[in-house]
Amino acid sequence: MTKLGQKLLKKSFTASAILAVVFLSGCASKIDTVQEQNLVSELIAKANIASELSGKLSAEDEINWWIKLDSSQLNQLVADALANNYDLQTSQLTLKSALARLGEQKAQYLPQGGVAIGAKRSDVISTYDRQSSANLALNWQLDLFGRITALVDAANASAMSQAEQVRLLQIEVVSSVVKGFVSYQGNVEKQHIIAMQIDALTQGIDVLQARVDEGVANDLDLNRTMAQLRQQQALIPAIKYAKYRDLSTLAVLTGRLAQDVKLADEQAILAHEFNVTLSEPNNAIALRPDISRAIYDFSQANSLSVSASKALLPDISLSGFAGVLSINSTGFSDTQQQWQVAPQLQWSILSYPALLAQRDAQQFLSEAAYSDYQQVVLKALSESELALQLLVNQAQQKRFADERYGFANNAFLQAEAMYQEGQIPYLELLDARQDVLIAQENAVDLTISSMLAKVNAYQSFNGQWSYALNHTNK
Repeated sequence: MTKLGQKLLKKSFTASAILAVVFLSGCASKIDTVQEQNLVSELIAKANIASELSGKLSAEDEINWWIKLDSSQLNQLVADALANNYDLQTSQLTLKSALARLGEQKAQYLPQGGVAIGAKRSDVISTYDRQSSANLALNWQLDLFGRITALVDAANASAMSQAEQVRLLQIEVVSSVVKGFVSYQGNVEKQHIIAMQIDALTQGIDVLQARVDEGVANDLDLNRTMAQLRQQQALIPAIKYAKYRDLSTLAVLTGRLAQDVKLADEQAILAHEFNVTLSEPNNAIALRPDISRAIYDFSQANSLSVSASKALLPDISLSGFAGVLSINSTGFSDTQQQWQVAPQLQWSILSYPALLAQRDAQQFLSEAAYSDYQQVVLKALSESELALQLLVNQAQQKRFADERYGFANNAFLQAEAMYQEGQIPYLELLDARQDVLIAQENAVDLTISSMLAKVNAYQSFNGQWSYALNHTNK
């Protein structure tokens, strides 16, 4: 066989090997995140679990839904939390780092190299005692098989995933601030009701003690009333702790100490009209950041899998060198020039077992990311359904509690009129007052629970308002 025939045979074998590896590697492309998002939207639209939440409202009302509570204190707390929360700042800095790494990966498309300039002067006896040089060395890795592109896609998906993490934290911060503020004002109102209960019981004890001293009553009613008084007094430390816990939560969210958070009493917020209304409930689920982040994590894992497959292919690069050398001069008046361009092919054939194992490992990670993505979508749907059920359940309980309070209050007014007419003793009037205070406390508890359920609904159906919030706070 001639040398030319041997060369052609070698080239044919090399080309066949490359094509075989390309075929075996699968040549997977990057994930179309827009298409994946559309598929999620179609799935959620078919489920249609929250059509009753849809309503006509402005975009501003949905974006800043907490403003509907009409509290300047709350609005300021939300603004402070978005500006000063340390977890949020950490996540935003991590996002900047991810964007910088994306820029680093994109720079791999460009030639890499450096410049070296030097000069030497010597009094040692030699042929040349003065010389200077300038050299430029470049190496350009050609992305013929798409390995660099796959790494860029992975870095881009990582940055987008981190951006969704920022949005996820913004949702948590805003929702937690509103919940903490509502809980604090509710505990203030409950403390006020307990104080009225203690006052009513104290009055009853004074009347009973006088009747016992007169010998017209026994100690049974007195001891029972004393036990009720101690029960209510024992609730005061618990309420004070609950208030401090709410202040501590708000302090951490706003980046301050609890002693620096001062809130005025604003129990009127509990009676404020506050309903959950969304312009597009299905999109509010489909655009949730946890779903978007799962899509980008899947995209990143897939791109890394593609990169691992491309590592089975040869690396082709161009190396270049250019330089000037000046002898017997510290300048560049008398120079000799040199340059060189050399294509290079590097193929880690002996490392194939390790590269194949690395590819398989990354493919399994890609499949795991896809499985996690499916789980996140399912969990988001389930969480949204639970939030909706809780919203309906708490609304029903609140309605019954309000009706109970109304009946108890009517009974107290009737007892008060009957006492003034001498039809019932004073103890029955005190019992009626105690009943109305207990009913009022129960109504306040369910008012707080109902408001927290509404906040939880906005927290679950967060896709649109959080996305807009993320853009307005960049």
